[in-house]
Amino acid sequence: MASTSTPLTLPVLPLDDEVVLPGMVVPLDLSDSEVRAAVEAAQAAARTTPGKPRVLLVPRIDGTYAGTGVLGTVEQVGRLADGDPGALIRGRGRVRIGAGTTGPGAALWVEGTRVDESVPEPLPGQVAELVKEYKALATAWLRKRGAWQVVDRVQAIDDVSALADNSGYSPFLTTDQKVELLETADPVARLKLATQQLRDHLAEQDVAESIAKDVQEGVDKQQREFLLRRQLEAVRKELRELNGEQEGEESDDYRARVEAADLPEKVREAALKEVDKLERSSDQSPEGSWIRTWLDTVLEMPWNERTEDAYDIQGAQAVLDAEHSGLQDVKERITEYLAVRKRRTDRGLGVVGGRRGGAVLALVGPPGVGKTSLGESVAHAMGRKFVRVALGGVRDEAEIRGHRRTYVGALPGRIVRAVKEAGSMNPVVLLDEIDKVGSDFRGDPAAALLEVLDPAQNHTFRDHYLEVELDLSDVVFLATANVLEAIPEALADRMEIVRLDGYTEDEKVVIARDHLLPRQLERAGLGKDEVAIDEGALRKLAGEYTREAGVRTLERSIARLLRKVAAQHELGERELPFTVRDEDLRSLIGRPHHVPESAQDPAERRTSVPGVATGLAVTGAGGDVLYVEASLADPETGAAGLTLTGQLGDVMKESAQIALSFLRSRGAELELPVGDLKDRGVHIHFPAGAVPKDGPSAGVTMTTALASLLSGRLVRTDVAMTGEVSLTGRVLPIGGVKQKLLAAHRAGVTTVIIPKRNEPDLDDVPAEVLDKLDVHAVTDVRQVLELALAPATADAAPEVPVAA
Repeated sequence: MASTSTPLTLPVLPLDDEVVLPGMVVPLDLSDSEVRAAVEAAQAAARTTPGKPRVLLVPRIDGTYAGTGVLGTVEQVGRLADGDPGALIRGRGRVRIGAGTTGPGAALWVEGTRVDESVPEPLPGQVAELVKEYKALATAWLRKRGAWQVVDRVQAIDDVSALADNSGYSPFLTTDQKVELLETADPVARLKLATQQLRDHLAEQDVAESIAKDVQEGVDKQQREFLLRRQLEAVRKELRELNGEQEGEESDDYRARVEAADLPEKVREAALKEVDKLERSSDQSPEGSWIRTWLDTVLEMPWNERTEDAYDIQGAQAVLDAEHSGLQDVKERITEYLAVRKRRTDRGLGVVGGRRGGAVLALVGPPGVGKTSLGESVAHAMGRKFVRVALGGVRDEAEIRGHRRTYVGALPGRIVRAVKEAGSMNPVVLLDEIDKVGSDFRGDPAAALLEVLDPAQNHTFRDHYLEVELDLSDVVFLATANVLEAIPEALADRMEIVRLDGYTEDEKVVIARDHLLPRQLERAGLGKDEVAIDEGALRKLAGEYTREAGVRTLERSIARLLRKVAAQHELGERELPFTVRDEDLRSLIGRPHHVPESAQDPAERRTSVPGVATGLAVTGAGGDVLYVEASLADPETGAAGLTLTGQLGDVMKESAQIALSFLRSRGAELELPVGDLKDRGVHIHFPAGAVPKDGPSAGVTMTTALASLLSGRLVRTDVAMTGEVSLTGRVLPIGGVKQKLLAAHRAGVTTVIIPKRNEPDLDDVPAEVLDKLDVHAVTDVRQVLELALAPATADAAPEVPVAA
């Protein structure tokens, strides 16, 4: 319990909005008149009394003095750290302020009474627990602040009053809280108050730390990107200043780049609108990255870049002839294009109706005839840039038209990328394997190509990514395909079809001599003066070791031949130089695989028995020879009807039914035993059963095979035929005449039967092939049988093959 003691007379040292508790040592500035007056008065009084000068430290809050002060002794008078005069005062104990009185100096003197702050010993249990709690809280707070040297000092304080007054050093206490501590005379109550204040502060600090931690963890990627971009801008600014660059030279200044670029007016307007959006958007906005990517793409496009066409028509033709043998149709078409373009340019008609003079050609033909390499030669002849776009297996419509910009990772379509890669607005773009384009739930790429390949529309082509008009009317599009029927009709209608039906044997020999052999010699590491292949060997390679429309297998055979020679030389088995002749081929690469039917032994030929005829067909690899076999079932089996084998399509099955019906109705006129067709089953088979076959052009071949079967007359070995047959026996026109005649020539056939209405197609067949073929144009099946069936011997009776 606090009690009073002897009264004191002390000069007042007022503290504005500050509180000093007993035990605290504070420096005070003597430049303050009230502070200086109180200290001088205390010093004057101390001259007559023993001890240090004493003052009464009283808080003055808003001009009002507190009722309790602190007795302070002036420990030292001198200079503060900043050089001003000051005094160091230590708080000794509480003094309850009484009435005012007089004293020396200009200071205010008051009477006061010391407050007894003693606590009985030993400490009660509750007080000891309170002391322990306060020390633990104070230690925790000091450790958070890193004040480790103060922790031991607090732990060493055992007096309850001194421990409570030690909280006066706490910076988190307000002036009112410190006044409350000063005016609480009971040490235990004061310690409870100090403990509660410290506990509340630690709780607030924990909440603040938790909030700060949550906020820190809540900083997402965009906020971090914002900070990093600010730092990046600062670094770039410093670098520019270091290098002496101006602000306007920054590469990211899109507005300056757009205004400086040579863009079409509408494209410039669209780009400036996007720049406005970019300037309004924040750095952490994802839309900003989309706009920057779009602007980069637009600025990289060659909007007004064009290469000058080479109008040397004879020079262009010479380039095409030097790089490709044969293929006269496409060479003539390119020469025509250049000639017309030259005349248009000379007359100032380069742009008519907003459209330029581009071209859209479709090169259709079997593999290996040079369609893809021809595109590069066309670009070389025209003096244009060349870009190849592979369309095989493309199933997404966005691959052609591009993706919308809102998608992550959006890109322009392949057409725009091709123009960008070429660096000019008039390149030669090769759309490779356009017949291999597929379609699924993502759309139909072939439908997206309709606008690209339409000369009436492609001058305003819009890509989904760019969303600005792109003029493709000056681009030469070359599309390649193996099968014309696989191209959608609407797309094929927009292209000019140029057929490449394959090479003759003479053309293959020239290609092998001038192009394939030099290339394979280089790849085999051999020189022209070390290994040579004479023309006879090349002709045998093309005629008997390979049978194809193109020259890929021929090139592989030449490569194999040269590898064999190189290996024999390295093993010491052959001396160089060496010339390969036709008699050397078998010892080097084995026996030929495609011996003509006419060159085989008569007993081993397929047509050595009745019921087998030679037909002509067109496949994805070009023309080919097709054999048809027919047989009659044993009448005892009772199996009537028509059986077809060989993976035949519906059209070919119907052709077989038509051929059988014709012979049943008109066979008597042809002096054939048609009674067998009514009572016995008929079986027609097409060898190479693993290969699907379809089409109407095997009608005359099946009719001839059945007629041979019934009459017992053999089909001539040197005869091949093609044509659709009707129920009345008419021979109707078919397609692919040139490819079929080339196939017949390769197979060693000398006589070919075609429909009369296909005679105009003979103009497309090379003259050297026609010279070696005896072509008969017919209108009726009777003419076919007269030409194809060998004469019957006088004593020979029909021998009809019987199916087991």
